[in-house]
Amino acid sequence: MNTNGYIPRRAMSIYAHPDDQDFSVAGTLARWARAGSEIISVVITSGDSGSNDPALDGSHKKELAELREKEQLAANAILGVKQTIFLRYPDGELEPTVALRKDLTRIIRQLKPDAVLTGNPEAWFYGDEYVNHPDHRAAAQAACAAVFPSAGSRLMFTDLLAAGYEPHEVKRLYIHGTDKVNTWVDITETLELKIKALQQHASQVDPNEVENWMHEWAEEEAKGQEMKYAEAYKVMILKKDEEEGEEEKAGT
Repeated sequence: MNTNGYIPRRAMSIYAHPDDQDFSVAGTLARWARAGSEIISVVITSGDSGSNDPALDGSHKKELAELREKEQLAANAILGVKQTIFLRYPDGELEPTVALRKDLTRIIRQLKPDAVLTGNPEAWFYGDEYVNHPDHRAAAQAACAAVFPSAGSRLMFTDLLAAGYEPHEVKRLYIHGTDKVNTWVDITETLELKIKALQQHASQVDPNEVENWMHEWAEEEAKGQEMKYAEAYKVMILKKDEEEGEEEKAGT
């Protein structure tokens, strides 16, 4: 499925750490932002464990978190993200708890995205050299559960309902980093923005190496498709837009 014609009015990315979004779905977000989408970035932890510098200890975690939040804000400005939300859960200790799902449910109900993008809730390994960070999996599991059933179910988290957070049904769920791909988004025109965004995370990556990685990865994800560079997804269409329903009735 090629959904390059699909542009959500509002889209929300949900990831564990600063930089996760930019490694994964930044090209899609930049493409949609250019087309007029309102983009919201939710970062569950602030990456306060993201250093192996022997000169640092636990007293530096607050400083590192502040730095990484600044890096994410700089990256999001490049991509055209309108709103960034930091939940500030502890880095490296994330679990798909009911409390986390409730936090994400509240945000989804409040901001009402049409599309939510997140990682693969099933991924333990990528290739032969990378063990997936458990925070990545936990973030994706909580995000998926918040999208369905929690955000759209009236009698789940009734305290949210009492506080005025009415149910909201997300229309599309984009899962990145899966081998069950059914959708490719052409990021040929926004790959350079993705690279520039990722280069803002200088505490985590060598800015001089990012360009080669991203070209290779985006070319690999586009393999077999009629595009040079892509981000590949498993997309769940949970609710069709009225326009899509009318097209189906017309047989188009």
